[in-house]
Amino acid sequence: MQDLKKRTKQFAIDCWVFCKHVPRSRELDAWVRQLIRCSSSVGANYRASQRAKSTADFINKLKIVEEEIDESAYWLELFLEVNSERKEEIDKLHSEAKELLAIIVPR
Repeated sequence: MQDLKKRTKQFAIDCWVFCKHVPRSRELDAWVRQLIRCSSSVGANYRASQRAKSTADFINKLKIVEEEIDESAYWLELFLEVNSERKEEIDKLHSEAKELLAIIVPR
């Protein structure tokens, strides 16, 4: 599971780097804050799940991870709609979000 800790941390960093280069505007700043918040919450809550006090606590924390990854994917989709010149970078982040979600919630 150490690999997943590193991977979720790297996802947060990669989203932060992406956001750092988003042009500043009142409209985009709101989306940037949302993406930074939820992408960093993925790793933080995954780490917390590894210290869960019970099975129910573990499941609850992983549900939060699931929600935050899905929210990250949503904000990335919105960025793609309005910022298609960074399509490759956004697609890479979105793909990582979908892969992390598939790991956390196997279907």
